[in-house]
Amino acid sequence: MQQQLIARLQQLKPIPVDDQELILKAFEPMKFKEGDTLLQLGHVARQLFFITNGILRIMARNEKENEVTYFFLKDNQFCTILYSFNNNLIADESIQAACDTELLVVSKSNLLALYEELPYLKGMIDQISQHTLMEKIKTRNTYLGYDSSERYRLFLERQPEVARRVSLTDIASYLGVTPQSLSRIRKNIR
Repeated sequence: MQQQLIARLQQLKPIPVDDQELILKAFEPMKFKEGDTLLQLGHVARQLFFITNGILRIMARNEKENEVTYFFLKDNQFCTILYSFNNNLIADESIQAACDTELLVVSKSNLLALYEELPYLKGMIDQISQHTLMEKIKTRNTYLGYDSSERYRLFLERQPEVARRVSLTDIASYLGVTPQSLSRIRKNIR
């Protein structure tokens, strides 16, 4: 579980063994059940999550107070609400386990202490976070301009691991359709 974090970081550059031990001491393994909330809407993000197994969803409430899923994040990705985490501001989004999930979690204070000891680590995590943000935007933009049936087809094609592991209600929310509409779409695709 913890070696996944080191392996992900070392995709950018090798990390000395002593530094690996410091990093791993700062991150705490945690497990969450599907539906557990990791960050509530209206709170400040004070933790950075690294997903070792599972899927997290970032969601918000729309003008009708319905939950809307903005993004799914999966294995080997970092997750937090960046603007809240970086600036100590209240988050407009929440983070929830979309399925049973195993994470490595570091508090902001422990992460900042780790950056003091290993200054190069901040650049690495920032680079990974920026890459993840760009991927999220690119994936989300893929669905623009398509009708609901085509959005679902694209979702199955581009995010099959998410489609297999999360609820149809979450998928419907992500695609901007009702669960009933998604059920009809799925029936017509078969």
